[in-house]
Amino acid sequence: MASQLTSQAAPNFAVSGSQEDTWEAPLRRSPTVRRLKRVGWNLIPPLTFVAIVALWSISIIAFKIPGYLLPGPGAVFERLVSDAPMLWLNAKVTLSEIILGFGLTVVTAIPLGLLIALSPLARQTLYPPIMLLQLVPKIAVAPLFLVWLGFGMESKVLLTVLMTFFPLLLASISGFQILDTRLLYLTQSMGAGTWQTFWYLRFPAALPVIFSGIKSSATIAATAAIVAEFVGANQGLGYVLLRGTSTLDIELTFAVLVVLTIIGILINYVVEFSEWLMTPWQRAGGR
Repeated sequence: MASQLTSQAAPNFAVSGSQEDTWEAPLRRSPTVRRLKRVGWNLIPPLTFVAIVALWSISIIAFKIPGYLLPGPGAVFERLVSDAPMLWLNAKVTLSEIILGFGLTVVTAIPLGLLIALSPLARQTLYPPIMLLQLVPKIAVAPLFLVWLGFGMESKVLLTVLMTFFPLLLASISGFQILDTRLLYLTQSMGAGTWQTFWYLRFPAALPVIFSGIKSSATIAATAAIVAEFVGANQGLGYVLLRGTSTLDIELTFAVLVVLTIIGILINYVVEFSEWLMTPWQRAGGR
């Protein structure tokens, strides 16, 4: 009798479970649920930033940190507003140095990486002196640039190129060598020319690796421009930052750091958007 009851109850339990899955599956596949999940996922970075600022403010109150050591977010924001014209003028100078230096790096390092990757002669003749130049401490060379080029923008741009060139060059060499040789044989057997093989096969395969080098060099570019302004400048955010620390104006120092962070975020978004635009197969595969 008990076995009969168990056998009768089991199908009912199975049916109820399948009905539950039937109701839950459309809910999981609902466009509204997917949209809410996507919005929530995209809100994580700004919410994290808000949490950091809140923790910053709470820590100052809880530990009674004086303003001359660590100003509060409100004081920094007020300084950003009051010194906005001055910060904007100097930010334009620093941003110009970053764009010019990083732009020269991109237009020289990627073609040179292609040449070294495809030519054994270029690898033997060009790569060793470039490696030797990379081993030279860049900060030690910066005063020489001031002697040779003066306090203008040229010395800052040249130091930015020098500090960002090698990471992008290595990424370009690796990217152009990543292609499987069997694919080259396949395209040759199908009658593809050298330019067609490069444009439709080698270059797209190298782009993800090249963009990883671009991201690394982009983060170094802002640091290089600031370091160059530390060495010798009469304008730029590095100059303002050095002036703020020398006069113990901590609020101005933090305001400059906020502006530099915003510049870094903007550069990162530009690089990310460029990668998204130039590698459509990656975003298609990520859906």
